[in-house]
Amino acid sequence: MTDELLLMWGFVVVGVLLIVITMTSSFVSRLPLSAAMLYLAVGVGIGPAGLGLLVLDPLRNAGLIERLTEIAVLISLFTAGLKLEMPLSDRRWRIPVQLATVSMVLTVGAITALGYWVMDLPLGAAVLLGAILAPTDPVLASDVQVSDPGDRDRLRFGLTGEGGLNDGTAFPFVMLGLGLLSLHDLGSGGWRWWAVDVLWAVTGGVAIGYLLGALVGRAILYLRVHHREALGSDEFMALGLIALAYGLALICHTYGFLAVFAAGLALRRIDNPGPPAGQSAGASAEAAKAPAHMMQEVERFNAQLERFAEVAVVLVVGALLMVVDFQSEVLWFVPVLFLVIRPLSVYLGLLGTRVERSQRPLMAWFGIRGIGSIYYLMYAITHELKPEIAERLLSLTLAVVVASVIAHGVSVTPLMKRYEQRKGGEQPPSDAAD
Repeated sequence: MTDELLLMWGFVVVGVLLIVITMTSSFVSRLPLSAAMLYLAVGVGIGPAGLGLLVLDPLRNAGLIERLTEIAVLISLFTAGLKLEMPLSDRRWRIPVQLATVSMVLTVGAITALGYWVMDLPLGAAVLLGAILAPTDPVLASDVQVSDPGDRDRLRFGLTGEGGLNDGTAFPFVMLGLGLLSLHDLGSGGWRWWAVDVLWAVTGGVAIGYLLGALVGRAILYLRVHHREALGSDEFMALGLIALAYGLALICHTYGFLAVFAAGLALRRIDNPGPPAGQSAGASAEAAKAPAHMMQEVERFNAQLERFAEVAVVLVVGALLMVVDFQSEVLWFVPVLFLVIRPLSVYLGLLGTRVERSQRPLMAWFGIRGIGSIYYLMYAITHELKPEIAERLLSLTLAVVVASVIAHGVSVTPLMKRYEQRKGGEQPPSDAAD
């Protein structure tokens, strides 16, 4: 098939896919499957085993796939930050923070132990595998995340916050794994890893993102309320803030993922700068609505961008399935990760939090793996990971992601519907102690 014919068929496939998504979105939402499962099937169909419209080599094209997944994760992290309206002083924040730290460390440790002692991976590769597969995905987990910024449900809030935080807190372990493989400087005795890759990169990323989100949001609201300037173009503001936070964080050698998530959090929390003196009551009322209106427009735009990014990346994952040599070890590793490691790490990570008994198993189950894991894998490959190690990690990572898309996609609708029905019939616990 010529390149010109491939391009024409590519337009046809993309057009049909987008129209089908539009026409069937409401119907699919009622079925025990997710849109990602449809994209995955289409990806297989347009890949080497089907029409051959999308043919990628995960090693030679790692840089391209890294950029694509990087953009998708950035959009999703910013959106996750915008969804979390709960005050930072609220004790419910302990849930996502402990999941993204305690549960994260336990998951990395458990996967590292399996990789090193059971699968005979080098220690650095085992740590890297743990870092790749430990973070949950903010892109594919939209069905279990907060849909309304005012939602106080601990399950949805916890999973949304976890997905936003742990895509950044996994980075130190990625750098540790690369360092143990002699692909990154850890410093004598690991001092550089602790000082730069952990302490500075984490705290600096959060600080830079939160400061920029607050400053940009307040500046735009001030111009709108006091000078009737900077009206509209909320889409450019969202993209600009994502790019600014991410770029500045990288320049300062901090984690851009955390910076973008923190920028979304800060933007959600900006206050009205107050109406100018002498403004009429009607104008004052309109000014009071300015922050909410801006957030509504930014959220709507980001949600659409997130959908496009999800479609693109899952299509790529589907196309890659036929070019990766899957090892037999995935048959036992995937169930162990989903049914043993994830539940144990979540239950231990939630110690001391006020999470209901009915919510804990759902949090344990919905540890959705996806686009973030693909990004970290491609990041490692572009940092000169040995081909034999890269192919092994490719097999494990893609198997986990595909299994997650299918298993969580099939279960999300019935489980969440049952949860909402049960929650509607129960008296919610008092939050006086939160």
